[in-house]
Amino acid sequence: MSCADLLFELGTEELPAGQLTIMAEALCEGLCEGLKNKGLQFDSSRWFATPRRLAVYVTGLTLTAPAIERELVGPPVASAKDIDGNWTPAALGFARKHGVAAEDLLPIDTDKGQRLGLHITEAGSVAKDVLPELVQQAVAGIPVSKRMRWGRSRDEFLRPVQWLVLLLGDEPLTLSLYGCDAGRISRGHRFHHAADVVLNSASEYEDKLFQAKVIANFEVRQAKIKAQVEALANEAGARAVIDLALLAEVTGLVEWPVAMMGSFDQQFLEVPAEALISSMKEHQKYFHLLGEAAQLLPKFITVANIESKDPSQVIAGNERVIRPRLSDAAFFFETDKQTPLNQRLKRLEGVVFQQKLGTLADKTGRIMGLTQHISAIFNADPDNSARAAKLCKCDLVSEMVLEFPELQGIAGAYYARYDGETDAVADAVEQHYWPRFAGDQLPLSADARAVALADRLDTMVGIFGLGQIPTGSKDPFGLRRAALAIIRILIAQRSTVSLSQLTAWAEAQYAPGVLSATVSTDVVEYIVDRLRAFYEDQDIAVEVLRAVTVTGNTSPTEIDARVHALHAFAGSEASVALASANKRVANILNKAGQAISGQADEVLMQERAERALFEALEKTSAALDPLLISEDFTGALNALAQLRGPIDAFFEGVMVNTDDDALRLNRLQLLGALRAQFLRVADIAEMATR
Repeated sequence: MSCADLLFELGTEELPAGQLTIMAEALCEGLCEGLKNKGLQFDSSRWFATPRRLAVYVTGLTLTAPAIERELVGPPVASAKDIDGNWTPAALGFARKHGVAAEDLLPIDTDKGQRLGLHITEAGSVAKDVLPELVQQAVAGIPVSKRMRWGRSRDEFLRPVQWLVLLLGDEPLTLSLYGCDAGRISRGHRFHHAADVVLNSASEYEDKLFQAKVIANFEVRQAKIKAQVEALANEAGARAVIDLALLAEVTGLVEWPVAMMGSFDQQFLEVPAEALISSMKEHQKYFHLLGEAAQLLPKFITVANIESKDPSQVIAGNERVIRPRLSDAAFFFETDKQTPLNQRLKRLEGVVFQQKLGTLADKTGRIMGLTQHISAIFNADPDNSARAAKLCKCDLVSEMVLEFPELQGIAGAYYARYDGETDAVADAVEQHYWPRFAGDQLPLSADARAVALADRLDTMVGIFGLGQIPTGSKDPFGLRRAALAIIRILIAQRSTVSLSQLTAWAEAQYAPGVLSATVSTDVVEYIVDRLRAFYEDQDIAVEVLRAVTVTGNTSPTEIDARVHALHAFAGSEASVALASANKRVANILNKAGQAISGQADEVLMQERAERALFEALEKTSAALDPLLISEDFTGALNALAQLRGPIDAFFEGVMVNTDDDALRLNRLQLLGALRAQFLRVADIAEMATR
């Protein structure tokens, strides 16, 4: 079977670095999916992405897809001819539709009986014929955040399209897109290679571009940048901090990376390191350097998109650009220190948190009230946690945070220490924002955790109380992230306080009538629902979680202990049998037609099996009490596992739905006691679906 390599390149003006890989991957996936749908097989595919191009390279593409055997089914054989043996209109119409005589139709067995039909062979798709359309479809499927027009054309794309390449082996294919005609001519580096790059075949792509000072492979370019940055840092006896997101962004900004080291004035190191790093990283895309003691050094590494004949000029230019940014940070820091955090509380009254929920000053008051409750159950220092709660939002009105929002909390900790606050208070001011994202570090102290929990609970209860529950991708207040943080903090603190209690405290901080009547219930349900994602990340089945939460438990710490115990128990033979038995018990009780209450009477028990189950339940109940008090849920499940034999014997030898009403009720009460016994740990009937 004849094969060839395929290359498609979309050349543009400079694309946004942050969207580069997403667009390239989408283009590759779209084109490959189109090839598969046409039956065109290939060996491998790869995408390329630089600031000026997106490309897809497919190897071993079959030039023609295999022929397709199809079966066409028409009218039933029984109604194909009339009583005189003539073809009916239905049969004649079917034959005419497919260009054959009625006599050529064959009987075909189907699940609806014999029908007239045809076996036909359709020629497979020819690659060069279908590729232009497939490329157009793949390009149309590229996710583009904001489209633009250029020139007089009404075509729209993220950036103006400048050239196209479409090669199948060494043959250029006809394609017109965005006012450009595809060919075999690509372009090299904007400055180092202004001439056209002529591609004789698709396989030349990567090598020819490299000769033209373009490293088209994103991963190769990224690895080269990392190696260059690390090499420069090693030469300076330092360690470069290579943030992966920054590395990816820098990779998306250059086609021919050249790393260079610059420096800034030593005096700027008096400014909080986080502010300097933010200036270098966020605004200039520089990599910062650390010394042997992990202290910030007055140096940085930048990555240019050009091999300069005079690198010192490029370095000097970068040093000149960063200096005003660092000067601003130094000025803000010195200015902010003149006003203690405590004196900024008044300014919080002028900053709206949410129109109906008041200002940041109002939110601070609620956090303080809620922290008082939480610090008591967390065994936190009441003075430190109260002070941190009071100061935690004050840096939001500082010049530093207004200029560098990512320093909220961090700046507050610096100013708190400068004001003479204790380290515990300063740490809590900074750490109450932790975790900032999934997988981020939790606050380290009980004081910080108390304030962090209070802050998130206040936001969730307030926003939910206004009916603004997150939907789809819209979550402006980060409530999904807040819910997971609440779960993680409570579990880490090992506090068994329930979500119901916490939300009740949070709701009490608001004036009557501000929030909806169901806000506490809504917030608890939402947070419990987020547990699913929390445990999916730990490869714990949703049935295990549901078995615990259907009992109404809303303490994340206790839920976590029960879930992990049940998860371990779920792999045993006993768990399968007991889950099935519990499911059977639940069904029997649900079908009883009445609420079953009261204790079973041993005197009414006639069968040995029901008396044995009754005695086993009493024994297990006594064993469960100390185990549950000590939260030994693994031990509790093992104790319940001892009921397996008596349960099996009961269902084998006892008729529950007997005609004797008193006997039937007594047996239902016994099953009710059995179910209640298990519900003290979890409703393992939910596990029967596993």
